[in-house]
Amino acid sequence: VKTMGLFDKIKGGLQKTRAVLTGRMDELVENYKELDDDFYEDLTDILIMADVGVPTSELAVSRLREKCKSEKIGDPAKARDELKNILVDILWAEPMKLTSPMVIPIIGVNGVGKTTSIGKLASRLKAMGRRVIICAGDTFRAAAADQLTVWAERADVPIITQKMGSDPAAVAYDTVASAIARKSDVVIIDTAGRLHNKTNLMNELIKIKNVIRKLVPDGPHEILLVLDGSTGQNAFEQARQFCAATEVNALAITKLDGTAKGGVVIGISDQFKIPIKYIGVGEKIDQLQVFNRAEFVDSLFPDNW
Repeated sequence: VKTMGLFDKIKGGLQKTRAVLTGRMDELVENYKELDDDFYEDLTDILIMADVGVPTSELAVSRLREKCKSEKIGDPAKARDELKNILVDILWAEPMKLTSPMVIPIIGVNGVGKTTSIGKLASRLKAMGRRVIICAGDTFRAAAADQLTVWAERADVPIITQKMGSDPAAVAYDTVASAIARKSDVVIIDTAGRLHNKTNLMNELIKIKNVIRKLVPDGPHEILLVLDGSTGQNAFEQARQFCAATEVNALAITKLDGTAKGGVVIGISDQFKIPIKYIGVGEKIDQLQVFNRAEFVDSLFPDNW
């Protein structure tokens, strides 16, 4: 059952992608009276232009071709409808874990919306009745802690900060210790948003993981990579580099309201086999939404399809 308020926000946020896909799909259905090689080739091109990515676009169209053949579907409009179900199946999604305290380091390059995503996630979890604490673990960038503090105040959750240049692992340790003392449910740890040296990044994240495990032996529970959906193929490259450097096991894809390339969500999910947990569809504090793959695909296409 769709939560209409939530679904409307997602649909509004993906308006640019939907407008592009709708126009091209309508044209495709009008131009073809039957399903032939040219139809499938043009459909593949449409998905690639929405930044689904070449491998995932080819996979989706290959599955569609097989389904239409086995079920004797010959109408382009019906084939288009079947595509929605195939895209849902390709997407990876997992329900949120519920453990306490749940420790979530947030990683990603500067500028992808990491700080705002932390604030929005904290607000969302608090609204669910979870006691949240934030760790200002990016101690290298001037004003990083200040910006995060503003979002912590908006979300009305506590934040642990130390002076610029402090050891990020030490800040993480203090935050997790504080979370245990306060009986917090969730610890969200910001990390430095740089990727120029994978060895340094790896070493830093290993240190953070090791200090967390001194206090919470099965932590961290999620390493959440934040990607900017509006950067298209660049988001794929960032995902590739971060996955090579550390054990990413959850994704948040932001800024989908500002792009016609929302298909990047499908491609990244398929290529890296990592569940998408959240999507960002606007700047407001309630516009980081829990990812629902069926609603996401529905929101890419008009209601009458």
